[in-house]
Amino acid sequence: HYLLGVGRADCTGPVAEIPLMGYANPDQVGGGLLTHLYSRAFIVADLDDSRRVVFVSADIGMVSQRVRLEVLKKLKSKYGDLYRQDNIILSGTHTHSGPAGYFQYTLFWITSKGLIRPSLNAIVNGIVKSIDIAHQNMKRGKLFINRGNVENSQINRSPFSYLENPASERSRYSSDTDKEMVMLKMVDENGQELGLISWFAVHPVSMNNTNRLVNSDNVGYASYLFEQEKNKGMLPGEGSFVAAFASSNLGDVSPNTKGPFCVNTGESCNNPQSTCPVGGAMMCMAMGPGTDMFDSTRIIGQNIYLKARDLYEKASQEVTGPLSSAHQWVNMSDVSVELNATHMVKTCKPALGHSFAAGTIDGVGGLNFTQGSVEGDPFWDEIRDQLLGKPSNETKACHKPKPILFSTGEMTRPHPWHPDIVDVQIAAIGSLAIVAVPGEFTTMSGRRLREAVKREFASHGTPRMDVVIAGLCNVYTHYITTYEEYQVQRYEAASTIYGPHTLSAYIQLYRGLARAIATNTVQDLPRGPEPPVFNIGNVTLVPPLVADRVPVNKTFGDVLQEVRQQYRVREVVEVTFVGANPRNSAENATEHNFLTVESYANISESWYAVQNDASWDTRFYWTKGLFGRSNVTIEWHIPHGTEPGVYRIRYFGHYRKKLPNNRAVSIPFEGTSSAFEIT
Repeated sequence: HYLLGVGRADCTGPVAEIPLMGYANPDQVGGGLLTHLYSRAFIVADLDDSRRVVFVSADIGMVSQRVRLEVLKKLKSKYGDLYRQDNIILSGTHTHSGPAGYFQYTLFWITSKGLIRPSLNAIVNGIVKSIDIAHQNMKRGKLFINRGNVENSQINRSPFSYLENPASERSRYSSDTDKEMVMLKMVDENGQELGLISWFAVHPVSMNNTNRLVNSDNVGYASYLFEQEKNKGMLPGEGSFVAAFASSNLGDVSPNTKGPFCVNTGESCNNPQSTCPVGGAMMCMAMGPGTDMFDSTRIIGQNIYLKARDLYEKASQEVTGPLSSAHQWVNMSDVSVELNATHMVKTCKPALGHSFAAGTIDGVGGLNFTQGSVEGDPFWDEIRDQLLGKPSNETKACHKPKPILFSTGEMTRPHPWHPDIVDVQIAAIGSLAIVAVPGEFTTMSGRRLREAVKREFASHGTPRMDVVIAGLCNVYTHYITTYEEYQVQRYEAASTIYGPHTLSAYIQLYRGLARAIATNTVQDLPRGPEPPVFNIGNVTLVPPLVADRVPVNKTFGDVLQEVRQQYRVREVVEVTFVGANPRNSAENATEHNFLTVESYANISESWYAVQNDASWDTRFYWTKGLFGRSNVTIEWHIPHGTEPGVYRIRYFGHYRKKLPNNRAVSIPFEGTSSAFEIT
């Protein structure tokens, strides 16, 4: 038995005018909401409460160092030394459709258009709140583990890199992706179901880089389906059952299972350069199984959910044993690695290769620095001189054969461009070891790491550990390929920022943590150098909030385009309102609901909500007009199984108004469509 607690809290943040984090495409800016983003927290404690382990999976691109440091600071002021850097794992699901702007290192600061406080605060507060809820609801319970393969949901997006790994190693595996899902099920002592964590390696990029709606992608849809099933009769985001679908070694794993095709000609571009005869690499895009990106998200998410449900129902192997956790901060730009008794190698100062700018078949390059367009922009002015910096000969030699595009480790203005100080961490819950990694390990890198950690445990008297990799934890350091994959310098290798021996260095470090846990010497591990916190100003490229305005003779919430009177199931109800900037609502509350779909109950003669803006069937679009005007369009894709009857759609917003004293206030308003009938 353990003491168990689960919690879920909203961490969506501003859904408009903020770049989305993932594809580094400056044009991909939020313009509405498909689903909310959540932080899901799980606490496991000994019965005598001497030790605790916390695992958090948040629907964000990755956990940044800034997010982690702020979360730790808040928890320390609330709980003292109960929750610390060694016993809290923060993991991102890696959705590419969440708001950016929560980074302190300059490279991400550029693609995010600055450090965006409302975005950072939403994530930090959501994570802390989910931990608070789990903390307040601790009860005695049991853990069960199960594992099984998920089919038809992944391809390797750099198969030519994978083939560089030794044939003798490849022959031990049936596939060039890890199909195995590992699942941890939680129930209390009365048999009440609390929740689950699933780890599975797939990129949440079913939604491509043309998408403007904030959402949690395929793994978020799996969470949604599981939670909707277990929290019967609740609206999305409500209910006590928490289902996290966490990331793993997804570095080279795409959900776009049809593979890469040339957008312009329709022929395959599955070649070592991922390039098309006409239009080059810009035209090579991978396609999901569905008719469009929404459909692909649904199909892949449902595959993952169905496997998880099967594993959950059949889980019988109980997890028992002591809890422990080990953590170190390491300067990853300066690790000496002992390959064998005679051979020492070193990691490098961070740098990105040329292929980084090319992007992948899931999203081609977006970092098009064009000359001349940076004039007179204080944000770019401050950093353009950096772009002239040449990599040193030492860094060039260290990263060979990578041709260096950005020598980020040698770029320090206005702040360092990449982290040097990185978290390595393992938490053990009985026979389960959760290896928290600070980035995206490729399939084979993950296999080597898991094997090395498992062997290390076994050689110190702890055999048969279940080792699982949790991805995108604690700080973001891009990709980690094998030494062999590194040699061919596709996107993942070009983004292995600490050089060709990055993986070997991590394996050495994680073996050290495993050894400390197995031999009960965690207290002797050096803490390592503490990461810096930069004082970043409020310069962002996010447009300032202006006073919202309405068309002549209209008011906020008025209907501009009305619904039809009748619809059938599977049709789309659409209504357009006089709107206001959704950022006004995010500034006011962490959990704002922009819309409801309401059904009319004849018996009580009243309306009640059947869907909200967290539903996958509703879409909220915001369109910015001129002079502070804007429109909101709400779609409801009527799902199969909707009861016939009378419905309406409501919109809830805030408009910004300037007061005479030059202060601004946000004033709530709402709009309601006409009633319509579903037949």
